[in-house]
Amino acid sequence: MTVWITGASSGIGEACALRYAELGYRIILTATRADRLKEVAAACRAAGAKAVMALPYDLVEPGGIRHLVRQAWDVYDGIDIVFLNAGISQRTNVEDTSMRMTRTIMEVNYFAPVAIAQTILPMMIKAGGGHIAVTTSIAGRFGFPLRCAYSSSKHALYGYFETLQAEYYDQGIRVTLVCPGRVRTNISLNALDKGGQRHGQMDPGQDGGLAVDKAAQQIVRAIAKCRREVLIGKGELIMVYIKRFFPGLCARLARRIKPM
Repeated sequence: MTVWITGASSGIGEACALRYAELGYRIILTATRADRLKEVAAACRAAGAKAVMALPYDLVEPGGIRHLVRQAWDVYDGIDIVFLNAGISQRTNVEDTSMRMTRTIMEVNYFAPVAIAQTILPMMIKAGGGHIAVTTSIAGRFGFPLRCAYSSSKHALYGYFETLQAEYYDQGIRVTLVCPGRVRTNISLNALDKGGQRHGQMDPGQDGGLAVDKAAQQIVRAIAKCRREVLIGKGELIMVYIKRFFPGLCARLARRIKPM
């Protein structure tokens, strides 16, 4: 079995890669930092991966994505699971979020996963089926302070990938929407701050989040069971259910959430 993971240089992507390595998968790793990918690849080999290949790429650049997909497919002559996990967040309010920042976030979080999925889809169908997993967020279920572009990108993923599943389920395509709440990763450190600068701070909520190795176990298990969606986190996940059944209350609570 072969799995391709984007955003594999740290956090959820790295942890899931190590989990798949323990299960003996062939693994393809993609992220921006080639040096970090080499380290993750070495750790995957040590953990028991059948084979590992690093394919560095910056997903903010749309022009090379189709070629990247063909490269990934040809590494082991097919891909069983693609986990579209790469993403970038923000820590700016609406007034301080430039259109340039919005477009960067949408490019990485939404357009890149869409381009990869659209390119790999016919390959998977021809091969008899495949599994596409994509990292969304509870911020894709309701608006959240200081996340206007990030939340928008995650909302958009739901619309696209739920549609993809509806259209291609009978052709052997399975989709899992991975919806994290607070998981202890570096996403807040790398988030875009005012002026497009790196936020560089570990948010208290993030720091107290679910351990990333536990998140990876839940994600890999959910994909194996072909679950439509999996919520990953702690008590904050209650907001998803509040939004579903009490949307007015959810809106009031969201206004009171400490955004950091």
